Formats: sequence, C-alpha cells, structure tokens
Amino acid sequence: MVSGSVVKRAFRYRFHPSSAQEVELLRTFGCVRVVYNRALEARTQAWFGEQRRVNYVQTSALLTAWKKTDGLGFLNEVPLQQSLRHLQSAFAAF
Repeated sequence: MVSGSVVKRAFRYRFHPSSAQEVELLRTFGCVRVVYNRALEARTQAWFGEQRRVNYVQTSALLTAWKKTDGLGFLNEVPLQQSLRHLQSAFAAF
C-alpha cells in the first residue's frame, strides 16, 4: 500500500420498519414533501414575479402560516424545519 492512500469502504443497511413505523414514515415524508414543494414554489414565484429573494426566515414564517390553515393542519404533527434548511442550503449552493 502506498503511503497516504485512502481506503474507501461502503456499507449497506436494510431497514424493516414495523407497520406502525411505516405509517409514521410515510406521513412524515409526505409532510416534508408538501412543505419543501410549497417553499420552493414561494421562492420561485417571488423571484420570477418580483425579482425578490426569499430566505429561510421568510419560508419559516410561511410554514407557520400554512400550519394554521384548515387544509394543512396535519403539518403540525411532524417536525418540518429541517426541510426548509435543506432548501436554503440548496439555494445557497446554487
């Protein structure tokens, strides 16, 4: 082996959730998808409509408002701030 070389390894894991865990995961992923897509849409509309940037704080405020609407009350059931952070990171890296 050459001095200073890096050994790369990969691990593969399988996850077998119980029925209750599967339901919870599906609900969580669904909520994350709704929030991410709505925040992305808000950012896109602000940029192409007004040439205005929307940041994490503004999307967080939007999330709070969405949670208070009748049709999106289910968003209160799972933590969703991380999906907004991921979207902010994606925009910052772009």
